[in-house]
Amino acid sequence: MKISIERATLLKAVAQAQSVVERRNTIPILANVLIEAEGDTVSFRATDLDIEVVDKAAAQVERAGATTVSAVMLHEIVRKLPDGSLVQLADDSAAGRLTVTAGRSTFNLATLPKEDFPVMATSEYTSKFSADAKTLRKLFDKSKFAISTEETRYYLNGVYMHVATGEDGQVLRCVATDGHRLARIDSPLPAGAEGMPGVIVPRKTVNELRKLLEDDEAQIAVSVSETKVRFATPQITLTSKVIDGTFPDYTRVIPMGNTRKLEVDAKEFANAVDRVATVSSERSRAVKLALDEDRLVLSVNAPDSGAAEEELAVAYGDERLEIGFNAKYLLEIANQVDRENAVFLFNSSGDPTLMREGGDTSAVYVVMPMRV
Repeated sequence: MKISIERATLLKAVAQAQSVVERRNTIPILANVLIEAEGDTVSFRATDLDIEVVDKAAAQVERAGATTVSAVMLHEIVRKLPDGSLVQLADDSAAGRLTVTAGRSTFNLATLPKEDFPVMATSEYTSKFSADAKTLRKLFDKSKFAISTEETRYYLNGVYMHVATGEDGQVLRCVATDGHRLARIDSPLPAGAEGMPGVIVPRKTVNELRKLLEDDEAQIAVSVSETKVRFATPQITLTSKVIDGTFPDYTRVIPMGNTRKLEVDAKEFANAVDRVATVSSERSRAVKLALDEDRLVLSVNAPDSGAAEEELAVAYGDERLEIGFNAKYLLEIANQVDRENAVFLFNSSGDPTLMREGGDTSAVYVVMPMRV
């Protein structure tokens, strides 16, 4: 194999591949990226056996072929090469070496046989549809903060993507929860997604998927089966196993009868929470909200480090209420708001609180209170 490729093109492709590779693994071939050159295209394939990413790039292929080389090492080399340089990759399979040449720099890297590289088994996808990158980005970006990190509750270690019934008919919905907070985001159901099986997309896949969704105009081909999910653009294909488990019935924890309504400028609220939480103890990070007519007092009292208080002008017309929350959870939820106002709906100081973005009901957040 012998190819010439622009540094910027190569860097983008190798960066996506190396981020999938597990830094610590016992199978040497899994640290490598499979480079396959044919026609005027070169593809870079990486896997950790749960996720596989294939990135195609245009290149001048002088000699077709394939080899595998350390993904992290190749990425580091390409990253440090000067902008605008033309990179040449030449494989000598007999010597087990890949030569990387750019300008006056030459690197000889050890390779492993391409035959040893594991390729993820193809799956029969029961549902295929197309969605624009902007829609998918909203669904996953606004829900992923609530993914659980508890390994024992593995079925919560991802985003549950499924078809649900919204206020105006069927929607494509993403839900994530860790038991303390929940995010539920809806978007109009794309054509062809009607019979899609509900799948739990793992956290690592959600993070890798973000790189496919940078371009608002891009159309993403989504394929779903009971065991796998695939997201593809013309250049990149991301295939992942889904979490084998049943996502709990999240509808039971979304409160329907909360009537005490607080409307507040989302940015002002987030900044105020951030400021008063500075003095709170790291372990609990508890912040108290005291609500009275059209005013909100945020306060933190940490015996070890001190106390803080801040008052905000808000829209609130119900009876007085005092309620406490984990400051980190409040901040993460407030930071999801794209609109100017955040609307909080309370019941009592011991019940879950609901949060919406202004009058938009497509995004709903729930946060559990804590004693302060």
